[in-house]
Amino acid sequence: MIKTIDPSQVSQPELHSILLTAVAPRPICFASTVDKEGNVNLSPFSFFNVFSSNPPVMIFSPSRSGRDNSLKHTHENIVEVPEVVINIVNHDMVEQMSLSSTAYDKGVNEFVKAGFTQVPSEKVKPPRVGEAPVSFECSVMEVIELAQTPGAGNLIIVKVELLHVDDAYFTDGILDTEKLDLVGRMGGNWYIRAIKESLFEVPKPLRSHGIGVDALPKGIRESKILTGNNLGRLGNLEGVPSTKEIKAVIEKEGLQNASKTELHTLAQQLLEEGDTEKAMAYLLFAESL
Repeated sequence: MIKTIDPSQVSQPELHSILLTAVAPRPICFASTVDKEGNVNLSPFSFFNVFSSNPPVMIFSPSRSGRDNSLKHTHENIVEVPEVVINIVNHDMVEQMSLSSTAYDKGVNEFVKAGFTQVPSEKVKPPRVGEAPVSFECSVMEVIELAQTPGAGNLIIVKVELLHVDDAYFTDGILDTEKLDLVGRMGGNWYIRAIKESLFEVPKPLRSHGIGVDALPKGIRESKILTGNNLGRLGNLEGVPSTKEIKAVIEKEGLQNASKTELHTLAQQLLEEGDTEKAMAYLLFAESL
């Protein structure tokens, strides 16, 4: 049964919880800013992403407090000094990052409270976090206040002016996802860690067109064994093996007398192993039985 919810009919805290639990994992913008007096602030925000590479543009949103409707110090600082450093958070620094989210009084330096190293930036006034694997020095392009009500977001649109990437996170000149060991924000107090065991690849036909699930024979589409993910992987193929190729595969594997159920089960195993073309051959042979 599906529960349908009208946003206007639930409390702000309840809606906030549902939104942040369902829309996850979210990357973390660890933002360092300064006010007009030069006081430094460091705060994390999970309403954040990159939206353009040319020009390099990111957006994050320090929302109004759901308790007293106050603005975040980050927002106030950016209005005074329209610059920010967006520091990326990995697992080695997640507990310190969480500590910095404490609602300290204005003027308190979270770098000091959380034990981070304050490194001078080159193009903007706010410092960057020395422990961050990647930091982006940014100028603020626009601030969009979505509303003046508790929980309302304030979109901070920024342009990346300079990047700092720790050499330790490169492999053969490419930023390495496994080495980064990033964390993402979930609902409540939950986070997720992008370790090797949780990473997986999905082939994407950027320069070609997959045949699509609709092009698969009905017997494959309606398989009691194959999952939606299995069908998606099959639909990603650019073409299907010929009758001659199918026969060669089946004879080589000695599957001439296999049942349709056996072939579908074996094909699913092949799909999980990444051998999509052989799996398709098994399935198309099963269709001929």
